[in-house]
Amino acid sequence: MSSALASGYLRQEFPHTRWSVVLAATGRPSPASRAALEHICRGYWYPLYAFVRRSGHSPHDAQDLTQEFFRLLLEKRWLATADREKGRLRTFLITAIKHFMAKEWRRASAQRRGGGVTFVSIDAGDAETRYAAEPAAQLATDEIFDRQWAMTLLGLTLARLESEFAQANKAREYSVLKSCLAAERGTIDYDALAAQLGHSPGAARVAAHRLRKRFRDIYREEVADTLGDDAVLEAEVRHLAQALGRA
Repeated sequence: MSSALASGYLRQEFPHTRWSVVLAATGRPSPASRAALEHICRGYWYPLYAFVRRSGHSPHDAQDLTQEFFRLLLEKRWLATADREKGRLRTFLITAIKHFMAKEWRRASAQRRGGGVTFVSIDAGDAETRYAAEPAAQLATDEIFDRQWAMTLLGLTLARLESEFAQANKAREYSVLKSCLAAERGTIDYDALAAQLGHSPGAARVAAHRLRKRFRDIYREEVADTLGDDAVLEAEVRHLAQALGRA
């Protein structure tokens, strides 16, 4: 199942956020909750990998530890210990992996040497390329994790946005307009966009505005999917914006 299809399936299947559905099923796991958790694991492995690398582990060990963490997360049902009051997937995962590294990793390493099971597919080359692009080393491990968590959410947002344009047969329009997402207000050259799109400058301005608005809406949906309570959405969006601003 492609990531786009999986995302669409989960949004149809679960009326609430992925995280709240998983939390609600800790007492009696279901196929739906396991599907949600597996999707979460596959989508959010990199922030945890970056955390393990910044903690001092080699690329090979970081890959193994991240794989084993997710395997045990499922097998040992660590979600049963999740704090429902905090309601943040981000908080739960960083707390859980710290516990894992402090208490479990030696035993997990011995199990891997005996033939562990791969759960999350990690592209070693891609992981290290992304890690090498991390900001200056003065960022603490928790700051690296939060920054990469925010980057992951941005990546998921962009993937959904591009998929929507492709499904509407507007892939070329997205290719032209996507540079607007990173542009500062007042710096977009609408005449140049209009020439590329074959539109008037006014139509190009409207198209760019709609793209930016849809990006914001999708991003907020992706953030909300990691929360158990929408009441904390604004605080989480602010926290992630601060994390992205660190360098």
